[in-house]
Amino acid sequence: MKKSIIIIAIASLSIACGNKKENKDGSQSIELTGSVSIDGSGTVFPVSEAVAEEFLKVEPRVKVTVGESGTGGGFKKFGAGITDISDASREIKGKEIDLCKENGIEYVQLTVALDGITVVVSKENTWATTMTTEELKQLWEPNSKITKWNQIRKEWPNEEIHLYGPNTSHGTYDFFTEVIMGESGASRTDYNAVSDYNVAVQGIEKDKNALGYFGLSYYEENKDKLGVVAIDNGNGPILPSIETVANNSYAPLSRSLFIFVSKKSAQRPEVKKFVEFYLDNAPELSKEVGYVPMPKSGYDAQKEAFKNAISGQ
Repeated sequence: MKKSIIIIAIASLSIACGNKKENKDGSQSIELTGSVSIDGSGTVFPVSEAVAEEFLKVEPRVKVTVGESGTGGGFKKFGAGITDISDASREIKGKEIDLCKENGIEYVQLTVALDGITVVVSKENTWATTMTTEELKQLWEPNSKITKWNQIRKEWPNEEIHLYGPNTSHGTYDFFTEVIMGESGASRTDYNAVSDYNVAVQGIEKDKNALGYFGLSYYEENKDKLGVVAIDNGNGPILPSIETVANNSYAPLSRSLFIFVSKKSAQRPEVKKFVEFYLDNAPELSKEVGYVPMPKSGYDAQKEAFKNAISGQ
């Protein structure tokens, strides 16, 4: 009997030791297991994906899944308690807040990077190098009668414009329509509405008369294939870049990018550590994938907000 107890004890000790890992400083800590589920904004996806890849190098036994069903689609899953974290390229809406309340989902909203919505054209387009925000409004407003380039400016070609943009589930759609039209969701509907921005890239690249919009990182990834339109908000045309987004001269198309974290999920050690890792590494990784990091003070404030949220303060 004593022999059996000793064997069981040794086996238990072996399992426990197998779950330990050696840190860079030589100390040991328990290796995390479990899972972290993320879904939402296609714009925030590259940042979350990059963070997940780096996190798995540190915690290889944690399963991290990152989806991109759009900000609206992500909030539906988050509000139903399906995901731990929701990526968002806009603020949460009233109906989404209500869904969270109905299902007892308490959350903390954290800013992880800054972005600029980029208006792009084909590289063969040599005329639309600049546009005003008023011209964008006339082009994209509900029931717009503009179908040809020369209806925007007389000197532009008498050719039909082919428009690409995010579908209504994307936060980029909500943000663009709000700042350009003055009302979220106010947009013409006769355009190529995409769920995957890579589809828009491919369509615009091959079509001299195409124009579309999406996040800065997708332009940065494809700048060898696409032309970019400088936007004039009354102070002269400004091109989107890390610098112009950071100093807010690329107004009004600059914005914040968020993750929403379930407070309940954050009580699990793997989710807590993932979010802490996210905020520690977002400055470097957001820049790597084409976004604009906040100043250090901004990330310090997010870390404090997360700490307070999960401690119940």
